[in-house]
Amino acid sequence: MSKRDDLIAKYAEDLRNKCKMEPDMALLTKVTIGCGPAIYNADSSTVAGTDPAELETVKKNFLMKKLGLADGPALMEAINAVINTYGKSERNKHRAVVYYMLTKHFKKESVYA
Repeated sequence: MSKRDDLIAKYAEDLRNKCKMEPDMALLTKVTIGCGPAIYNADSSTVAGTDPAELETVKKNFLMKKLGLADGPALMEAINAVINTYGKSERNKHRAVVYYMLTKHFKKESVYA
């Protein structure tokens, strides 16, 4: 298996065990690929759930640019809901898992079709 395949397996395990949801492996793979080289860097591969600047970046660069959503309070509410689902105490919130859950939350799977 490639390094990316190993990471996708790890993300799927997080979704099952920490987030209590069965992942759509095809979508998870596409979201992971969409993250690009960020998944291989220790710092950029995770989302700091307590850093307001980091959450703002997720909102602007992922929700608004990638998913094409309009700015509004619902975006930050969704990010916070995903962080809560992942577990506030969970130190390593993988970016691909957060993006996957946000994609599912907003029913924007078509972006990755």
